[in-house]
Amino acid sequence: WKQDKVTQCLKRIGGIEDVEEIMEPIVGMQEPLRYRNKAQFPVGKNKEGKCVIGFYTRHSHSIIDTEACLLQPKVFDSLLAACREFLEQSSLEPYDEETGKGLIRHFIFRWGKATGQIQVCVVVNGDVLLAPGEKPISAVGDSKSASEKLLVEKLQKISGVVSIVLNRNTQNTNRITGDTIRVLWGSERIEDHIGEVRFSIGALSFYQVNPDQTEKMYQKALEYADLKGGETVWDLYCGIGTISLFLAQKAGHVHGVEIVKQAIDDARENAKLNGMENVTFYVGKAEEVLPREYETNNIRADVIVVDPPRKGCDEKAIETMLKMQPERIVYVSCDPATLARDVRLLSEGGYRPEKVCAFDNFSQSTHVETVCLLSKKA
Repeated sequence: WKQDKVTQCLKRIGGIEDVEEIMEPIVGMQEPLRYRNKAQFPVGKNKEGKCVIGFYTRHSHSIIDTEACLLQPKVFDSLLAACREFLEQSSLEPYDEETGKGLIRHFIFRWGKATGQIQVCVVVNGDVLLAPGEKPISAVGDSKSASEKLLVEKLQKISGVVSIVLNRNTQNTNRITGDTIRVLWGSERIEDHIGEVRFSIGALSFYQVNPDQTEKMYQKALEYADLKGGETVWDLYCGIGTISLFLAQKAGHVHGVEIVKQAIDDARENAKLNGMENVTFYVGKAEEVLPREYETNNIRADVIVVDPPRKGCDEKAIETMLKMQPERIVYVSCDPATLARDVRLLSEGGYRPEKVCAFDNFSQSTHVETVCLLSKKA
């Protein structure tokens, strides 16, 4: 069904008549359960006033109390139980979206599959976990409140937990996390590997949620890039540098662009972590950085890799890509409709779609990822 979804989009929107001839078989999952490495659990109260932790119902912010989820590693069930026990014993109030009052907003779990390291982040409407009547941190002369010590005590018992952090979000917004992190126990970050590349991941880092399928997808992007060792490669919408560092293993030099400064800080740290000096990262919009570096600093491209958000590539970025005339463009997409739209624009600009491969990275959902190779027409 997902393969057909990609095929129909490329045919009807992208105008590729022979799409079946260039489509490789979709890469499915060997194990379609327990694959996610991240979970976000909102906290609230039900109609009876009982504290609940779980998932929002569809098209609503009503929370279904959840004890387990088959898409997540088994250890997350234990973390969820520990957090629920902590709330029952601490008397801390859940956040109320309507009134803006209450303290606990979300629990976020992250798991490095290759390392087994786990991070727990509690998002709060304030600066500290402080129950009613509890003395402030300054009064008890310690770096943690009694409630924070209780949380650490419960989570420490779970194997793999190496990082417990507090995230401050006092904004009345649907945004889950704020910008401030405070370590309650352990390290501020966890580490994971995708293939041979190591990644340092913080509470605010973007990181693909399905590590097994991500490695297969990035290997396919690397295969399509067909690097020999001396190429200049641009990686647009690079995030924390996951694809950039994969490419840097075989490229002459990789230039990564991302609008989120925190992500670029992570990307630079990840380059250092892997001892990769043939990468340069830029903070800014792809549609602004790419023209500037090409027209002002004459930085060209042999290969361009793009992994844009669901809305696809900006039109100005596509215009600059066509001006730069790379030999190959590798398009990684999370939305086949915007992929097809952009493939049509690139085809009209002188590029021929040569190979397409879809990936089922989100089993039990309708989402599909795709990697497409476009080569410059003779």
